[in-house]
This record gives sequence, structure tokens and C-alpha cells, in this order.
Amino acid sequence: MKTLFGNITNKFLAVLFCTAASGFLPLSAQETEVQYLSGTGLGHTRTWRFLCSDGMKSGKWSKIEVPSQWELQGFGAYTFGRFYLDKTAKPSSETGTYRLDFKVPEAWQDKSVELVFEGVMTDTEAFVNGKSAGSTHRGGFYRFSYDITDKLDYGRKNRLEVIVHKESADKTVNAAERRADWWLFGGIYRPVYLVAKPKTNIKRIAVDARADGLLRAVLYTQNLKNGCKAAFSAESLDGKQQLPRRVVTLNASERQEVSTRWEGVRTWDCEHPNLYNLKVELLDADGRTIHVHHERIGFRTVEFRPQDGFYVNGTKVTLKGVNRHCFHPDGGRTTNKELSIKDVELIKSMNMNAIRSHYSPDRHLLDVCDSLGVFYLDEFTGWHGKYGTEVGEKLLNEFIASDCNHPCIIIWSNGNEGGWNTKLDHLFAELDPQRRHVVHAWADFNGVDTHHYPAYQTGPGRLANGYKVFMPTEFLHAQYDKGGGAGLEDFWYNYSRNPMFAGGFIWTFVDEAVRRTDRGGVLDSDGANGPDGIVGPYREKEGSYYAIREVWSPVQFAPVQVTRSFNGELLVTNRFLFTNLRECSMKYRVYAAASPLQVVGDKTADTQRLVAEGSFTMPDAAPGETARARMTLPEGFFDADILEVEVFDNHGRSICNRTWPIHLAAEYFAKHQSQVTETTLPTTKIDSNEGQTTLSANNVQVTFNTGNGQITAVKSRDKVIPLSGGPVPVGMKADLKSFSVRQDGIDAVITFKYKGAVDSIVWRMKPDGLLSMNAVMLNRGNGGGYKGAFYDTPVYNLGLTFNLPEEHVKGMRWMGRGPYRVWRNRIPGANYGIWQKQYNNTITGESFENLVYPEFKGYHANMYWATVSTDAAPFTVYSETDGIYLRMLTPEEPHNRRSGEDTMKPFPEGDISFLYEIPAMRSFKTISEHGPLSQPSTIRIKTGDDGLHMQLWFDFRAEMKNKK
Repeated sequence: MKTLFGNITNKFLAVLFCTAASGFLPLSAQETEVQYLSGTGLGHTRTWRFLCSDGMKSGKWSKIEVPSQWELQGFGAYTFGRFYLDKTAKPSSETGTYRLDFKVPEAWQDKSVELVFEGVMTDTEAFVNGKSAGSTHRGGFYRFSYDITDKLDYGRKNRLEVIVHKESADKTVNAAERRADWWLFGGIYRPVYLVAKPKTNIKRIAVDARADGLLRAVLYTQNLKNGCKAAFSAESLDGKQQLPRRVVTLNASERQEVSTRWEGVRTWDCEHPNLYNLKVELLDADGRTIHVHHERIGFRTVEFRPQDGFYVNGTKVTLKGVNRHCFHPDGGRTTNKELSIKDVELIKSMNMNAIRSHYSPDRHLLDVCDSLGVFYLDEFTGWHGKYGTEVGEKLLNEFIASDCNHPCIIIWSNGNEGGWNTKLDHLFAELDPQRRHVVHAWADFNGVDTHHYPAYQTGPGRLANGYKVFMPTEFLHAQYDKGGGAGLEDFWYNYSRNPMFAGGFIWTFVDEAVRRTDRGGVLDSDGANGPDGIVGPYREKEGSYYAIREVWSPVQFAPVQVTRSFNGELLVTNRFLFTNLRECSMKYRVYAAASPLQVVGDKTADTQRLVAEGSFTMPDAAPGETARARMTLPEGFFDADILEVEVFDNHGRSICNRTWPIHLAAEYFAKHQSQVTETTLPTTKIDSNEGQTTLSANNVQVTFNTGNGQITAVKSRDKVIPLSGGPVPVGMKADLKSFSVRQDGIDAVITFKYKGAVDSIVWRMKPDGLLSMNAVMLNRGNGGGYKGAFYDTPVYNLGLTFNLPEEHVKGMRWMGRGPYRVWRNRIPGANYGIWQKQYNNTITGESFENLVYPEFKGYHANMYWATVSTDAAPFTVYSETDGIYLRMLTPEEPHNRRSGEDTMKPFPEGDISFLYEIPAMRSFKTISEHGPLSQPSTIRIKTGDDGLHMQLWFDFRAEMKNKK
């Protein structure tokens, strides 16, 4: 027995695997028995016979794994749901015929037996022993079943034949499900099994388990006689609480409502997901057990209050959500419970508390949301197109019946972006005893404005000056490196300060790139249509993952700079919904971060070393309150370099990592700088010849073009380091006016004077070979003109740039914020530390065959130093100036981006830059529609201002010698 993800220890899956392997579970006659005819999901399948009508491997009987999407098994043809944008294109429309021989126990002949399909795409006809199991089922996202009691040969071999049509004969089903922004697959993609119950049974129940212990249940029964009763009891999932047995009298109706109440129940919410196993015993008139039904429930009360918001157990909730499809590159929509656990844990690790999907998800996903604590917005399918009323009523009944008992579901959605049939709205309340609120995703409907992709200022009648609950069911857009975390800080601050705001859902969780069996196994996202994820197809974390994790952390820190005045106190705000901060814990770690200037033996000590750790005292702070968390500063705290704080929630789950530097850049550099005296090394030299001047010391030579002030060559011990062509001003104008060279004691100095935005750049070579660059920029005292460049004009990049040909770059190690690149509006989530990464050319959301994260190229914040590895020799740049961005090379634009749409603002000229300003990253909206942190700066320098200074040090020494 094989699994895709290795050993599976989850008890639920273990039971299902045993079921599939042994055929059926030998339970008592009163219990429901299940026999799996398929496997349970991706990585655990069963082989059936299969015939495909068209496309790959068609026209002959073969074998197929069930459950699966047949395209991923090498049959049929692939189609993405937006094929219709090409007026000449047609969707693939194969028919697949499945066969399986199976046995059922002879003891089942006195039972009622159903054949259950969890999900089939799209129209399904089933035959048992040559007899039709029932009418054709149309619709691919819902669980359905047939009563096949009278069609089985008990204790003998039976044959199941299933005919699946990829395209539906009902055009409205295709409009709702198969003309959409997702991959269109075919096949039996979710489990198939038999369910055996006593002839008189509980077919299913629909519950409303409230926070006060009231249980209202709708019982759907079969062959019930007068005088029957139902006994209700419940046990908490951890076994610590038993709710006593309650008996209620029933009538002979096939549908009836009953109720009971327990005191002292532990309520369910997303931060305290307390669950119970509900046991319902169907008793005859003499009190004998006829049938036992089990259901997992959570006690909680959900309310929608108009012009107010959504409430759970009396607490107003804000949904920090993400849109998620059931998807895996190797299975299409065939997944498994382990993947559901992995996905929900990833989602919760971003401090999200809600998920939305465009259709009914796998049952195990909802189970995991129940048990781990995630709110769910469950959507009846419809993507621009909608179901017809007749087929829609049937599918909506299946949808509610399948999902309604999950406590995680707090909102229903009837379709997406116009894909709603308003004639079905009333059925939600009729079928759901909890009467959960219904929305139309992207519409202003039923008291909730779910407007998609709002701008920072949402416009008249919406949140900015509207008076309806505002909850965008899609906002931002994580396509490529766009959206997701970019701009979230602004959006969330602006929206959440409005009491009408109920939360929102980022589009979307995962890049949907499927492994193409018709193309040698390459991953295909259908160009720009599928790479919309915060994580990659195999759940690789992009930079936005960390930004979202920080912005949505339920523990927020007030801004602080660690100086000598720091006393170990941090001001923290509780953004949980239901959790007091005293239920949480917070640890600190203090690191010494050595620089390459420090020498240990013959090697540099550019490593990060833990020197102290301990715990904070957490305050008693209810949700919404701000208080102080305290640590006792360890001995030698101010001799260290980085403070890290990690916060853990009430379940011990890490929810936040924040870091602060203990020293600003100049102090850090001074602490680590090598001390060299005149007697230890020879003096520096200056050589000038034909428009070039070379500064030399300690086997390092740096040559400048005195006509433009730029470096033309760098040598170290006869190795050519490929840095040249700079400094060139970025975002400002400057023309070289003059230069001068001098010997300043033991130092060699060349000074370039400019007119315009740059006043001067002074280069100083020390005897040890270190070269400093002191640039004075935007200083009005220089009288240089170009005033228009600094008055109220947008500045996207500002600083100095050099050439460093990409083909020579091998990697880099740096101290600053990392390890991911940043954008102006996506700084959160990048932490201070010493980081390292090898060169890669990853295009976010596109380089699926070699998807290396973090991306190498791009902007990196708060550089203290960076060592760049080249094919000749490494070199290091140190900054004494705070807040400098290191630009490393230029990321490639996605090759498959939509025509005419660049995802990034243009990068500066050159290859390596040191910048005060960098641009923002756009999302679905343009940068101008984002918030303040996304907007470019304007610069105004007045007479008497110091202007901007940039102090860098370049270390071109290929080898470092011991200090004497």
C-alpha cells in the first residue's frame, strides 16, 4: 500500500485504509458499515478497468486508479476553464467507462445498502449487475448516492459499471462549473463506497448545536414505525467530558425535528475548536437499539447582525481569509486528508482564520477545519454562469446535506461573480437548521457587501462611506509575486478600523500548475491563469507568506527601536478574537551577528550565534486590549546584535517571529571594523594616468575614470572582481564637475564634485585595502540646480548603482532583513539576521520545474553588509547608513504574463544598487489604487538641510589575513 506523502499516522485515514484493504468493517448489526470500492484519495487508490472515448490512451480497455482525474492518469485531454476566451476553442469532452468487480457480505442482505460517490466530473450513470442504479447525476462537486439494495448479489461477485461524461448534457451545469477560472478535469476523483444500515435507520441528521448547549436536530429516517425513540449522548473528542443520555419520542415521519439541551458544554470557535462525538441511537417501542448514528459536532452560535457584522458565540469576528481550491499537481482535484491537514496548518501558520472555496470541498478538509479551528465560507458552485433551477435545487440539497453539520461553516455563498440563481436563495434557510447567512460573492446583497478587489479607497456607497457590512470575498491577488502580502498592511489597517468591516479573503492559496502527462510531466499553469498562489503548487512558500503572517499576527507590537534606553518591555496589542494573552507565551533569543571584518583563524566569522534566551511575562489582556510584555535583559545584552521574539498561541503554535537590531548600522560597523595601524601595513598608493586614477593598498587596486567618476576596474591579488560602471545616480540628476586626489596621512583619497543632486562622493582607501565611499546627495547647499527633480515628483528608486554582470554572480551572504526580497509595500515578514542564498533565476509563480525560493534577485531591506560571491573572488559591501536597500540584479518578468502587463516597476540601471527608495509591487489593482505605503515618495530638500548621506565600505580582499 503506497501513499504520496509517506507514512500516514492519522487514525481516521488508518481506519479508512483498513476498510479498503479488508473490504468491510465487522461492526455490530446496529452500526453503519462502510465498504470502500475505491481508495481514499491521492496516494491511496484502487485499480479499476477503464475505457476512454477520446484523447490519450483512448479506444481500448485499460486500467485506472480510483479516485483520480483521468487526465493525470494519462487519458483524455487537458482543458483550462477559460478556453472560451478563444472563440475557436472547444473543451475536451471525453466519456470514460469504469468497471469494478466486488463482493458484499452475505449478512448484508437484511440491510439497506447505498452506493455513494463523493465526487465525479461531471455527468454520472451507474449500473450494478447490468441494472441502472438510478437517474443520471449531473454536477461534479457534490456527494450523491443510489439505493442499490435490490440490485446486489449478496455473498457473491457483483459488477459496477460507471459511465462518466466530462461535459454535462445540462448546459447550465457547464456554465456554472466548466466555464470557469480553473482546470477542467474528468473522472471519479473522490472516493466511492457502499454504506449498509439496518432497514429501519437514520439516513442522516442536520444539527444546530448552540453555544448554550441546545441541540436542535432534523432527523431523516427510513422505514420508521410509531413508538420509536431517539437517544442522544455526546462525548468530547478528548474524552474528558461525557454529556448524559437524553431520550426523545419520535413519530413515523421521514423528516422530523427534535431537540435537547446539555449544561456546561465547551463551545467551538476558531481558537478553541472543542468538538464532540454525538451518538444518536434509534430505539424501537421496547427500547431496543435498531440503529446507531454517529456525528461529530461543535457547539457554537452563529449570527449575522445587519449593519454590524458576523458573531460567533456572541463575539464579533473578523475573517482573515484565503481562497483555496482542492488541488494538487499530481492529482488535480484528487487530494487526501494528509494534504488537507498540511494546507490548513499552512493557512493557520499565516494567522489566517478563514477559508473560502468556489465549491463543496473534500469532506476531510472540512473535518480538518473543524478540528484545527478555521472558519469556512462554503460556496455553492457558480463562476459567472449559474445552474438552472431544476438541477440547482437537486444539487443544493446535496450540498447542504453533505456539509451542514460542520461547525467551521459559518456563512453560505450562492455562487460567485454573477453565478447565482436567486430562485435558490430561499432553500438555504429551508434546508439548514442553523439558518446561516447567505451571500452572493462579489455583490452587495443580503446586507453584506462582498465587493471583489476593492481599491484602498473603496468609493461611494461602499466601506469608506457605506453602511453595510463589508467583506470582500476576494481581494488583493497573489498572481506571480503580485498581491498577497503586497499592500496588505495598508489595506488591513484602513479596512479594520471601520466597525462595518467583517474581514476578507485573499485570492488565492496555491499556484495551480498541473503535471501534464501529455507533455512529459511538465507543470503547466495555463500561462497567467493558474499562478495565483501565496504558495507554489507543492506548497513552496513565497515572500508574501511571511508578510501575511506578520500583518495578520494576532499579537501586534507597537513600533520600537532598541537603544540603550530599552528596558525589556514591549507594548503588545491582542488581536485574537477569543483568546486572552495570558493563554499565550513569548520567548526571546539574543544573537551575536559577526561580520566578515571579524577574523577567526584564517576564516571570517560571518555567522549568527545564540548568546541568550528566555521568556517574557505575558500580560492579562483580553482581545482588543494593549498591555506590556516584559523580559529581564540578560547580561551582555547590549554587546549582542539582534533581538528575536517568537510568540506562541494557546495551543503552543508559533504565530509570530519579530526581530530588532540592537545597534544601528554605524555603531555595528564601528564595533566590528578591523583596527589597522601605520606600522602593520604599508601605506596606500595613488597612480594617475590618462584619465584614470588607481587607489592601491594591500594587493587591492581600484581604478576610477576621472572623466565620469565611475569605477572601471577592481583587482585583488591579480583577480579581476567584476564590479564597475558606478556609482551612477538613480532617481536624480548629477553631472561631474571636478575631481581631486590626495594622500591623507596613510589613506589615499579621491574626491568627485558634482553639480545637481549629488554634492560630492569621496572615496578613501585604507592601508588594509578597505575602500570607503561617502556620498553627499540632495544637499541644497551645493547650489547645483535640477530643483524639479526634488519637488513633489514621484521617486520610485533613489540611490547609487553599479554594474555587476549576472553571469559572474554565484551567490551572496548578507546581514539585514531577509531571507526573501522585499517591495516598498511588502517589508513585513522580512527579519533581521545573517542570510545566505545561492544564485537562482526563479520567476515567482512560473519557474515550476526549478522553483527555488527565496528568489535571489530583487530588493533586500536594511543592509548592514553583503558578501557577493563571484566566479573570480568574493567582495563585501558594508553600510554605515541605516535603511539602505540592497538591489541584487534584476528579476525577469514572467514570460507568460498577460500581454502588455508588466508586474514590476522598472529596476534601476546596472546590477547592484544601494538605495534609499524602492518601488511597490502591484496586485490586481494598480499601485495608485493601493494605500500610502505603496505610493512613491516625494522629496523636498530645503536650504540648511543636511541632505542625504550614504556611507559604504567596499572590501575587495579575496583573502583575509589574521590581525596582528
